[in-house]
Amino acid sequence: RSNPYQTNLLRDGVRRYLQLPADQTVLILHAKVAQKSYGNEKRFFCPPPCVYLSGPGWKLKQEQIKARDLGEAGFRVCGYMGLDSMGSNLMETQKLSFEEQPDAKGFSCAKALYISDADKRKHFRLVLKLFFSNGQEIGTFHSKMIKVISKPSQKKQSLKNTDLCISSGSKVSLFNRLRSQTVSTRYLSVEGGAFIASARQWAAFTLHLADERCPRSEFPPREGYIHYGSVVQLVCTATGITLPPLIIRKVTKQYALLDVDEPISQLHKCAFQFQGSDRMYLCLSTEKVIQFQASPCPKEANRELLNDGSCWTIIGTETVEYTFSESLACVCEPVSPVPLITALQLTGGGDVAMLEVQGEYFHAHLKVWFGDVEAETMYRSPKSLVCVVPDVSAFGSDWRWLRYPITVPLLLIRDDGLIYSSSFTFTYTPEQSFIPGQQVLSDVPQDSDKLLDSIHQEFTRTNFHLFMQS
Repeated sequence: RSNPYQTNLLRDGVRRYLQLPADQTVLILHAKVAQKSYGNEKRFFCPPPCVYLSGPGWKLKQEQIKARDLGEAGFRVCGYMGLDSMGSNLMETQKLSFEEQPDAKGFSCAKALYISDADKRKHFRLVLKLFFSNGQEIGTFHSKMIKVISKPSQKKQSLKNTDLCISSGSKVSLFNRLRSQTVSTRYLSVEGGAFIASARQWAAFTLHLADERCPRSEFPPREGYIHYGSVVQLVCTATGITLPPLIIRKVTKQYALLDVDEPISQLHKCAFQFQGSDRMYLCLSTEKVIQFQASPCPKEANRELLNDGSCWTIIGTETVEYTFSESLACVCEPVSPVPLITALQLTGGGDVAMLEVQGEYFHAHLKVWFGDVEAETMYRSPKSLVCVVPDVSAFGSDWRWLRYPITVPLLLIRDDGLIYSSSFTFTYTPEQSFIPGQQVLSDVPQDSDKLLDSIHQEFTRTNFHLFMQS
């Protein structure tokens, strides 16, 4: 444990942080698969990996740098992105310059990354290195794993091999490439509350498989893999804006096939017909997203003729988010590795309740905090930390009089005061018999202290509850 004086100073700082979080977030968006390049060709990753910088902590950092008379130029964020096998050779990476968007987020993308046939790996990760323009390193951040494919599968996909199939609830990107020209690529995106076809930025959409037996207004999603002919809904992950129910169709040589029901695969060509419409399809016209009416095929009733703008390529996407705050300390060391919490597991009870924090990028210089209370923490591995759960009295409550659940955020704090927030919380929950409105202590015996102590021990042992906020 830290010494008491340092802990009290840090606790005051954590309280200020919890009241007004000054987080810095690095968000990496990328595709799940990448097509390999052969010979001298360069098949650039499509959609290109994107990086977003958000949170009030970036502004706070800018003010700190200005206070050291380094000026505006010293604060500018720049970076390099490459494949994880490239080491530190910046010639093999792409330089990123960030521009500020109307929503105050910094944005950049790596449009010229590719993987050659000399690289024999089946999976790889992207590596992002961020710096301030005064030379100070911010940190190194990794994408999720990306699968390497030779080319889009032309075979009918089998659910025995689901590696390339797209499941309901997963995130996808849609792009359109007129006459197979790279320069004409447009991505389905959202801007100003409307769907657009952007040449610069792409949006990730959650693809839901609909239950067609329910009324369209309810549209409850269901589990399973997406097949052609299914009714689906596209929901923008960033804004929550939704397209109407759509029937997804397979596309071959600019024809929508109406009788195909095989599973959808990565980088397949597809079209989206508006459910209940007369052959109306989701289409782009320059940067606008419109509806296009397909033409029936007189010779083949199971086909409809589309235009170029109605043919989309679908690909699964991943998102990884790193959040940290330097508000409690002037941190000179890189913020990486930024730990990521993925799960919590509680064991024991009473005074020996232990919480295992599971995730990635853990190290021995981290402490688990329950709100503004530091927990005794033991480092187990890069994927596991174990801590002693603080008693609820540390938050000013007594077990014996606890009437309502108390929920506190879980933080990881580095030795130098760097804060890593998470979406996880910890809840102290009283027994159901303690909930207000019930006469649980109407006849309290004289030895009530012993009774309350025994109740305390029992529900301390059994009634810790964990949950993650979405």
